[in-house]
Amino acid sequence: MSIEISLDIQRDDFSLSLNASIPEQGVTAIFGPSGSGKTTLLRAIAGLENDNNNFIKVGETVWQENSILVPTHKRNVGYVFQEPSLFMHLSVIDNIQFGLRRASHPVADQVLSDVVSLLDIKSFLTRMPNQLSGGEQQRVAIARALASNPSMLLLDEPLAALGDEQKAEIFPYLESISKKLSIPILYVSHSRVEISRLADHILLLEKGKLKGFGDIKDVYASLDLPLAHQPSAETILDTTVSSHDPDFNLANLEFSGGSLLVASDPLPVGTDVKIQISARDVSITLNRQVGTSILNVIPVTIDQIFEENKAQVTIRLIAGKIPILARITLKSCQDLKLKSGDSVYAQIKTVAILS
Repeated sequence: MSIEISLDIQRDDFSLSLNASIPEQGVTAIFGPSGSGKTTLLRAIAGLENDNNNFIKVGETVWQENSILVPTHKRNVGYVFQEPSLFMHLSVIDNIQFGLRRASHPVADQVLSDVVSLLDIKSFLTRMPNQLSGGEQQRVAIARALASNPSMLLLDEPLAALGDEQKAEIFPYLESISKKLSIPILYVSHSRVEISRLADHILLLEKGKLKGFGDIKDVYASLDLPLAHQPSAETILDTTVSSHDPDFNLANLEFSGGSLLVASDPLPVGTDVKIQISARDVSITLNRQVGTSILNVIPVTIDQIFEENKAQVTIRLIAGKIPILARITLKSCQDLKLKSGDSVYAQIKTVAILS
């Protein structure tokens, strides 16, 4: 059930024009600066933006095309906003059941039970919203959206109103949802931290235009797209735990381009781990170094070099077939006479485990 979208929304002070095919499973992040059209895209999918030029097809069902317009209440989507928007005079369970009464089709009791378990809210079902933390309220809002058994979940900056501690509290639940539910999840955010941790795919918007779309690992590492040129440029890798060194609390993580040692509590061998490497934490050496504190040194080939400014370059390296970004000084690049096709070594100072 892919989601085929073609939008042409024109306003006096805003426009959104794009064509995209969103995968049927996993988390697709909709990313871009304020005013780029992220929320408008979600609203169009939900049926809240009804411009005549829009085309939306979910699986084999057309939701919008010419005279066809499936109303919002029949689109079977779960929508969660920045604010929980709970009814303050109703208990948690009553809030959820209020949403169920508006579901487009009957929902089995088992679905509600599964959602309560997934979001871990059973202990406060009888509480009132004002007795909950911000993170707990948002978990209830997500539970209410999922309890209707939607075919798609739309999350519009669900963590924007939360503090760092509350975000840390809710992250594991969002990760569980993405892993356990076989429905597409569209996640609007302007936070790279959030999308790096949660997203499988990413749709880049800028001034109402589609700048890029694809697997998050490919989009992050593409020098043809803007994310690779930001100060926070990074590489996302999928790895697997092959062993653990209890003496130094280090996990050995393997990927098709090599292996990395990462500080970590014990993880079962075979566990899949998503990691993040900042481009600023990757340096380049012509020969494998000895007598260095850097544990991770892997052979790579230079694919592309992009001069960011008079001081820095971004280099796309290939380890096996996996791209890794490095951000170094222009002087270092010239002193080492680096060029595309060179076989060199990447020294990776820091690796962060995302999930």
